Amino acid sequence: MVALDLVEQALGWDARDAVAIAGTSAGSELAAMLGSGVSTGDIRATLEGSGRNDLVAAHLAYHPGMVPPVPAPRLPHLGLAAGLLTGRTQPLIGASALLPRGRGDASWLRTLGDTLQNEHGWVDHPATWLITADVRTGERVALDADSGASLGEAIAASWGIPGWFPPVRIGDRDLMDGGAYSTASADLLLDADVDEVVIIAPMTSHGGAAGRGWARAERVLRAAMTKRLDAEVTLLEKAGVRVIRIEPTAAELDAMGPNFMDLRRREATIAAAAAALPTTINGILEGAIA
Repeated sequence: MVALDLVEQALGWDARDAVAIAGTSAGSELAAMLGSGVSTGDIRATLEGSGRNDLVAAHLAYHPGMVPPVPAPRLPHLGLAAGLLTGRTQPLIGASALLPRGRGDASWLRTLGDTLQNEHGWVDHPATWLITADVRTGERVALDADSGASLGEAIAASWGIPGWFPPVRIGDRDLMDGGAYSTASADLLLDADVDEVVIIAPMTSHGGAAGRGWARAERVLRAAMTKRLDAEVTLLEKAGVRVIRIEPTAAELDAMGPNFMDLRRREATIAAAAAALPTTINGILEGAIA
């Protein structure tokens, strides 16, 4: 959130005016808020305590905990795991099928959607996409106003972290966290009429990131997600699209720690981001102009 707010300030731009707004996992909450008209500044101010948006504050008052509840003793879909062995599915998607079915309660996400949605069950922005993945096939599924999903269902599905939250049934599909397919799904913008794409990617680190202790396990996941994002950025740039890609520095990663669900680190993470991001953003924008 700090990153997007500072990018907006640097560009003199409002993310709510973007041609398309896409969000995956926790990013689906942000995409839904922006798509419904909540400003980045309001969300950041509420996070930092310098202002208050009652809707955002009510949502932030709940946290699902730092560790998942004991999962159900069954796997969501072994066929997807088999695809990992045959090379039919991407590594992260295939590996996610080896995790047991989560029992986390996503009702607070459904409540957010119910609060934000318009009379049609979605948001007013015409191209707000919440990204999920099909548990059976591994296919990426971008939920939008025409998907038949309510906003709350879509946010819960995009947040369906394997092993933590259960998949969400939408139509004839069981859908899970779209981050298992791609952390950003930036390549979806190849078919959109855009000349610039802003990517806020807290789960990737271009060029790699060292880690110690438990952070080493997190870095394995981060490396896989970075590889996927690298490929998407290459496709966009080859198509003539300017890409502004914002990722955490080492200081921000240290502040976040290996468990991104650790609420105790929120204040330190926000402070680290606020300190590091102006330099990061200025460097990226100067490089793009050059």
